Amino acid sequence: MINITLPDGSVKEFEKGTSAMDVALSISEGLARNVLSAKVNGTVVDANRPIEEDSDLQLLTWSDADGKSTFWHSSAHLMAEALEALYPGVKFWVGPPVENGFYYDVDTGDHTISQDDFGKIEAKMLELAREKNDYFRQPMSKAEAVAYFKEKNDEYKLDLLEGLEDGSITFYSQGNFTDLCRGPHIPNTGFIKAAKITNVAGAYFKGDQSQKQLTRIYGVTFPKQKELKEYLEMVEEAKKRDHRKLGQELEIFAFSEKVGKGLPLWLPKGAMLRERLENFLKKAQLKAGYLPVVTPHIGSKKLYETSGHWDKYGEDSFQPIKTPEEDEEFMLKPMNCPHHCEIFKTRPRSYKELPLRLAEFGTVYRYEQSGELHGLTRVRGFTQDDAHIFCRNDQVEDEFKKVIDLVLYVFKSLGFEDYSAQISLRSKEDRSKYIGADGDWDKAEAAIMNAAKEKGLSTVIEYGEAAFYGPKLDFMVKDALGRKWQLGTIQVDYQLPNRFELEYVGADNQKHRPVMIHRAPFGSMERFIAILIENTAGNFPLWLSPDQIAILPISEKYEDYANEVYLELQDKDIRGYVDHRDEKIGRKIRDAEVNKLPLMLILGEKEKEEGKVSVRKKGEGDLGAMTIAEFVAYAGKEINKNIPKFGE
Repeated sequence: MINITLPDGSVKEFEKGTSAMDVALSISEGLARNVLSAKVNGTVVDANRPIEEDSDLQLLTWSDADGKSTFWHSSAHLMAEALEALYPGVKFWVGPPVENGFYYDVDTGDHTISQDDFGKIEAKMLELAREKNDYFRQPMSKAEAVAYFKEKNDEYKLDLLEGLEDGSITFYSQGNFTDLCRGPHIPNTGFIKAAKITNVAGAYFKGDQSQKQLTRIYGVTFPKQKELKEYLEMVEEAKKRDHRKLGQELEIFAFSEKVGKGLPLWLPKGAMLRERLENFLKKAQLKAGYLPVVTPHIGSKKLYETSGHWDKYGEDSFQPIKTPEEDEEFMLKPMNCPHHCEIFKTRPRSYKELPLRLAEFGTVYRYEQSGELHGLTRVRGFTQDDAHIFCRNDQVEDEFKKVIDLVLYVFKSLGFEDYSAQISLRSKEDRSKYIGADGDWDKAEAAIMNAAKEKGLSTVIEYGEAAFYGPKLDFMVKDALGRKWQLGTIQVDYQLPNRFELEYVGADNQKHRPVMIHRAPFGSMERFIAILIENTAGNFPLWLSPDQIAILPISEKYEDYANEVYLELQDKDIRGYVDHRDEKIGRKIRDAEVNKLPLMLILGEKEKEEGKVSVRKKGEGDLGAMTIAEFVAYAGKEINKNIPKFGE
């Protein structure tokens, strides 16, 4: 007999070799009908896999992220079966689940897959799904696996097999399709009730441009047709909110091939938006005791060799810049922390100075593959709202909690309500990619978990997601398509202070090593603004809007008065413009609404005579006439009502 511990802490006894599905059936048949896979001792497995020892068990359904991932991985196999039936001779590379669905990289031979084929692929998938074929797992020796794919003449799977050890290889079969796969999979194809092929694109074999280009076919599936309908409606709404589309329409940012891929150009309105966000955070940071610093855009290669970043990321970075000076190499700055370590070292430090909080809006450069670039969410040059806190061991938890308060203040002020907190720890299995002593890691991980618990954060733990120098707390925010992006991050680091030999003199008059906390509430300005655009659909709060008002004279007779109003409001720090175009007032109002102006001031004969403005608010319409003083008071109240004060 073995003991199975369920998520609620209850322990049930079962015969050795029982499966997660057996456990589900012992609870209720209704539950069992919804089980897609299971997590046994932290590892996701097939629901029908035998459990041979005492284990912690979580039954995974569609409501669990790992359950969805299993569902979509199985759907990739179903799509492959459909493709093989429709296009005999196709060959397959890899077919993983992704955040919203799955894809499979396919060599279609003489066939060309286009949107015209989507309908018949979907129909074939659903036809096969209705057969309710089981996903059958079969361990396979390497020799048997090689023989199978040699007979099938599939060079892509043979290439995959080269990197696998004998004894670790499994095949999965459903219906007439067999694939090299680690799994896990759902019990049978009948769970899949709705399917949509969403896109087709090119993808080089192994991501290598010198290799053959395969066809990457994307799809998404659901256990109910209704859920597919809701998803497609969300996709249509997301298209309207896409930051790439709105960023261009609202003249916030642009890209230029001559400047280079992944290097955004901030247009005047975008620059104003960035400046307001920076000033907002700088004000809170000053109140929280941060000191501003500025560091160069480049650094000596030796700096990053010392920090360990060169060994870890050098091959994937922009390559070193050589100078006329012999043996002198510089790098585009990939991160700010090594520079801040050097600032700490500019003079001797005392325990009385700690915590020392150094903050910088620092622009960094990282080489992302061309295929991974995506608007502002993934770029090659971006600005981090970076800060590094140097503190004593006994200050770590308190400082960490203060940073959590700052991140939550930022999210609350900007309307980010749909976020999750992820504690990113070392991999349990592979510790080789991390630097530093286990004892330091244990202290850092405990500090993060204690601080998150004390602040009442609902967190998930992800093993293997830590930075190479320390664990972290990541704040994940959803975009308009429901995809998660990391924005705010807080990291505890015992390693860089060691590498840079940072010291302070303690109360005992002895030298001690500080602990370093990395933090960035926005994460990067680029990604934060992208998600902000999509969350607001470009309707920024009044305090943040690049242009808060549009002054609309009904004819050129009132342009002088419009200019007077503009200058008076500008003096009161209310920002906007005068629409001098020779257009009818109705057109001016419509254009201002399309450009998402929060407030419009309409000026005509009556307004000029009475020294007033007629006010329209986006989404509410006419607010009536106000004197300039009345409007300034109204606008000030509107601007301030959505910004809580930090610390209150």
